[in-house]
Amino acid sequence: MPSPIQLLARLDALAASLGERPDALALLALGSVGLETHRLDSHSDLDFFVIVAPRAKPKYLDTLDWLEQVHPIAFSFRNTPDGCKLLFEDGIFAEYAVFELGELPHISYTAGRVVWKREEVPELSATSGVQATPPVPPQEWHTNEALTNLLVGLHREARGERLTATRFIQNYAVDRLLALATLHGAEQGGADPFMPERRFEQRFPDLTAHLPGMMQGYGRNAASALCILTWLEDHSSVHPRLAAEIRQLCQGA
Repeated sequence: MPSPIQLLARLDALAASLGERPDALALLALGSVGLETHRLDSHSDLDFFVIVAPRAKPKYLDTLDWLEQVHPIAFSFRNTPDGCKLLFEDGIFAEYAVFELGELPHISYTAGRVVWKREEVPELSATSGVQATPPVPPQEWHTNEALTNLLVGLHREARGERLTATRFIQNYAVDRLLALATLHGAEQGGADPFMPERRFEQRFPDLTAHLPGMMQGYGRNAASALCILTWLEDHSSVHPRLAAEIRQLCQGA
């Protein structure tokens, strides 16, 4: 597991990489690597914003050379229009978004720590705004979101944060499976457009048969995660490195 020192060092290395690129303006760390470093431990991940010059945003989202320059990447996927999730080869997990400076007043985020910025960039602070409604995600998004929910949840289980681990594994990841069932087109009966879990047992009897194993309760997060992972492997394209990381965490639980 990466140590807190390694996590903070990774941010410093990212700042150095960005500093070599004229269209990069700032690196803002959030959460436990931001202003809440007292919460930082070996199960934390990297949450950060990269602020770039106008018209530079697509380059930083579409290519990962600025990240690979820092450390090899094992897995990544675009989970929002503005951001990505990725796993470095050494096990450090990161969630980040890329914004132009002019976009910040229109998004919502908590106050962060400025790891690096160019002198001409004004001070960055918490700003509220209206976020755009995301498009309907494809199957790949639901699969990868479920897998990363399992990964984060198991790390929190290992930390002793069992309540949030249970929500990530047995709620959030299972929600993605409900969406995948709909995309697979195996529905029997009508859906409630406001509550997709309504009448689920009648609509999707095949997946329903697996739900007891996926939601085994507060003290059974690892066993539930393995059932979810197995279902995903049987019904979707699962990245082998993520599957290996999840199984390793389950063995240690």
